[in-house]
Amino acid sequence: MRVTVLCYDGFDELDVVGPYEVFQAATDRGADLPARLATLDSAERVTAAHGLRVEPDGSLPEPGAPDAPELLVVPGGGWNDRHGAGAWAEAERGAVPDAVAAHHAAGATVAGVCTGGMLLARAGLLDGRPATTHHGALDDLRATDAEVREERVVDDGDVLTAGGITSGIDLALHVAEREAGAGVADAVAANMEYARR
Repeated sequence: MRVTVLCYDGFDELDVVGPYEVFQAATDRGADLPARLATLDSAERVTAAHGLRVEPDGSLPEPGAPDAPELLVVPGGGWNDRHGAGAWAEAERGAVPDAVAAHHAAGATVAGVCTGGMLLARAGLLDGRPATTHHGALDDLRATDAEVREERVVDDGDVLTAGGITSGIDLALHVAEREAGAGVADAVAANMEYARR
C-alpha cells in the first residue's frame, strides 16, 4: 500500500513523524506500507508548527496516477489557535481539502490525524460518518455533518480519523494491524516502547 503523508507549513510535527515512523518500521518488519512525505505544491522545505524543517520527498501525485497514494495521511496543527499557517489556514485556502477529496474520489483511503480531521470535514468526507479530532476542535467537528465520536481512532473503512496529537501513532499502528496483522503492529509498538491506546 503506497502511503503518503501530506506536509504543509504549520503542520504539527508529531502528526507527521509519528505515523511515518510506524509505517517505515512496519515495512522493515515485512508489511507493505512504505511511506513518503509530500507537499501539495513543489517545495524544497516545509516548516512545521514548532519550527522543525522537513524536506519532502516530492509533491503529491495527481489522483489516479500510477504513483498516487493508496493511503493519504493528513496531519493537523494550528487549527485551535487559528494560526496563519497550519490546518486552519489550509482549510480557509481550500487547496488541501480539494486535493484530499479528489484523491478519495479516485479510490484512496484518507486518514486525518488530530485536526487533520477538520481538513477531511472541509473536504466533505466526514458527512454522515463517524469521526473524531483533537479535543479542542470537537465543537467545530460537531458543527459539521459528522457523527462525532470521542475515541482515539475511528475507522470507517476508507476514511479514518484520530483524535489528539499522539493519536497519529495509534492510527498508524491500527493501519499496520489492519494491513499486516497484529504481530507486525505489536512488534512495532514494542520496539517503540509505546503503549497502544
